[in-house]
Amino acid sequence: MNSKEVKPICLFIIGPTASGKTTLSLALADWLHADIISADSRQIFRDMNIGTATPSKEELSHIHHYFINERSPDTFYSAGEFAVQARKIIDQKMQTEENIIISGGSGLYVQAVLGMISDTPETDAHIRDAILARAEDRGWPALFEEIQSIDPEYAKTIDPKNPKRICRALEIWESTSRKPSEIFQEKQNDFPYPCLMIGLNPKRKFLYKCIDQRVLDMIQTGLVNEVKNLLQKGYTHDLNALNTVGYKEIFAYLDGEISLKTAISDIQKHTRHFAKRQITWFRKYAPDVWISFDENDDFAYIFDQAKAIIIEKFGN
Repeated sequence: MNSKEVKPICLFIIGPTASGKTTLSLALADWLHADIISADSRQIFRDMNIGTATPSKEELSHIHHYFINERSPDTFYSAGEFAVQARKIIDQKMQTEENIIISGGSGLYVQAVLGMISDTPETDAHIRDAILARAEDRGWPALFEEIQSIDPEYAKTIDPKNPKRICRALEIWESTSRKPSEIFQEKQNDFPYPCLMIGLNPKRKFLYKCIDQRVLDMIQTGLVNEVKNLLQKGYTHDLNALNTVGYKEIFAYLDGEISLKTAISDIQKHTRHFAKRQITWFRKYAPDVWISFDENDDFAYIFDQAKAIIIEKFGN
């Protein structure tokens, strides 16, 4: 059975960073004659290709991608906005009976596309100001501890060094007396089309090895110069788009706070921590099928597994 015998579907490819989502998505897009929607909260920003592991120019020219290099790093972009725009593309593809692949490591973006995130409540500006004042007085780590006490389940899914997420969680709690995890779970999947979610699940030791090597590759490819270029264009450290693993550490290096060797080590460590949070998130909102593998399994094995799963569910 070949790809022409597969009914038009929406295929989600998810998993932690450095698990091989891009490679698999490109191969499946070629096989299914599909475009790809990038469900990555940072790849949408321009001038950040190396640090976000954006597909190469050759790969982008071969397979059409959405939500890559579309916005300036100083613009705000949310999961809700992504969901609205992505669903319009998916609607169009389904109407014309074309396959579409949604690939990425942002669990929040995937949930938003599936309709699993309800509209979060608006909050009073006074509540936000009070939270910011507490942060200035006590520090964000102390406020993250508040989240851990109030909603330990949600705390596991956010970066303890991300003030925006910490602030938003406390805003929800203080304005509604409801846990953020309850707000984000209350709406069920309302996705109207046939879909399949495949999760990539490399063995932890192998995943960490891939992460460490990817960071070295980024440095070799020119991550430091990429950050210098962002600074030269006037983008500042405090932009939400640049409050990202890989960029924060290079900023610290360029500011003379740490050595390049330390920056590399910190990026590797922080990326491993990020991958752990992604894994926690995806296990909670489990995909239909996991593909598990380690360094002894070549790409052909993973690709064949994915094709077999697709054909089994959607073959005519």
